[in-house]
Amino acid sequence: MAFYNHDSLKSELNQRGWRLTAQRETILQVLQRLPQGKHLSAEEIYNLLLNQKEQISLSTVYRTLHLLTKVGILRELELAEGHKHYEMSAPNLNKHHHLVCLQCHKTFEFNDDSIMKISQKQAEKEGVEMLDCQLTIHAICIEALRKGWPALVATNWSCPRTNLEMISKSNNHK
Repeated sequence: MAFYNHDSLKSELNQRGWRLTAQRETILQVLQRLPQGKHLSAEEIYNLLLNQKEQISLSTVYRTLHLLTKVGILRELELAEGHKHYEMSAPNLNKHHHLVCLQCHKTFEFNDDSIMKISQKQAEKEGVEMLDCQLTIHAICIEALRKGWPALVATNWSCPRTNLEMISKSNNHK
């Protein structure tokens, strides 16, 4: 589902003093085509672009992601993998939060209006305008706990919940 078309993206960037380049539009299109709940790092976006034979450097991907986050088109997420991930943040999207397993990195999205209300109330109290609210809960999945996390989980252990999801996805693409 496209949240921004060429004209709306151009208008959004122009209002803030930025130009819409072909590279920026291509990077945004990658993120717009993601299924809901999928988040990509800059390196993952760069690798997708390489596979599509796009001539966009990794530094351009980083600069574009930074810009699109700064203007509010993207949300920058600090999940559990030690690097940032990105997702769309259009005004008409339902804002959500994340629960992330620190062992297998499985990310669950959830909505909670009370978190948004508390955040809005706090912003008003401080005299600022809330632009976004992201709650990330870091947790350990039950599968890792059963394996004896953290001491007994092998470094190459893979969560069966994540493996089942990958098998399900690959079967759905056949």
